[in-house]
Amino acid sequence: MGSLTQACSSSSSLAKSVFSLASSSPFLFTSRRKITRHYSSSFFRASTSPLASVCVDSKEVRSTDLVDLEYAELNLKYKISEEVGHVRIRQHVNPLSSSFSTPAPVPAWEEVYKDPSLPLMVDIGSGSGRFLLWLAKKNAESGNYLGLEIRQKLVKRANFWVNELGLSNAHFIFANAMVSFDQLISSYPGPLEFVSILCPDPHFKKRHHKRRVVQKPLVDSILKNLKPGGKIFVQSDVLDVAQDMRDQLDEEAKVLEHVDTVDTEEGWLRENPMGIRTEREIHAELEGARIYRRLYQKKILIDSLK
Repeated sequence: MGSLTQACSSSSSLAKSVFSLASSSPFLFTSRRKITRHYSSSFFRASTSPLASVCVDSKEVRSTDLVDLEYAELNLKYKISEEVGHVRIRQHVNPLSSSFSTPAPVPAWEEVYKDPSLPLMVDIGSGSGRFLLWLAKKNAESGNYLGLEIRQKLVKRANFWVNELGLSNAHFIFANAMVSFDQLISSYPGPLEFVSILCPDPHFKKRHHKRRVVQKPLVDSILKNLKPGGKIFVQSDVLDVAQDMRDQLDEEAKVLEHVDTVDTEEGWLRENPMGIRTEREIHAELEGARIYRRLYQKKILIDSLK
């Protein structure tokens, strides 16, 4: 931790915030900017980030140091089993490749989770999985967590970590969400309560926009399976990508509504409401990038109450 010698005590907190899946029960939390009114939930509970009492001279620390510090309480092993081997992250994957066209097999949910009737959160493009593991550990009895990731080695390592942490409410599946989301989630015994798509691959070139994960078929699958009152959270450090996701979700105004909070600025949430930042988010913020966030809730329609 020698690179953190510039650290000093501070009362500020990094990403210490929560929101409610039922949009009720106000909860007061401390954000990095101010005290603000938000909502509580058994699914996402406020907790103190390892960075909460530290201020760091950004010129003296690498983003990887900040990632390790943010997730320090997980105490994860990097040098792991020979079966997984060295995990080298391939940043760009073409989801339209024929190699990713086969739907992922549906797992035996009762073998994957201790209680498969619990509310489910799905993180599409879960990456290393540490973000989801942190949430699962914090909410071990109140919800199940599923990561869908298109890079197989990351899935193997994440599931290795699940076993290392002794979690019975977290699981990762090697899957192309565009192809597999509906088949997987429609088979889950409990309610789908939350879906996150966080800093997906931007596929900058216009001819590659069709590779972006948020496409009409996936949105339809999410809305089909999401319970009334359930939420969708999207974010990106690339404005064009964030606007693309926003436009597609805004088109579903008949069944989705944008969740306005006091943190909203220009229609974007200023703070991450999840209680912890993703790895990409940490890297981007250290480089001075802005994160564009949007939170939606599925409307509770009268027909759904009958």
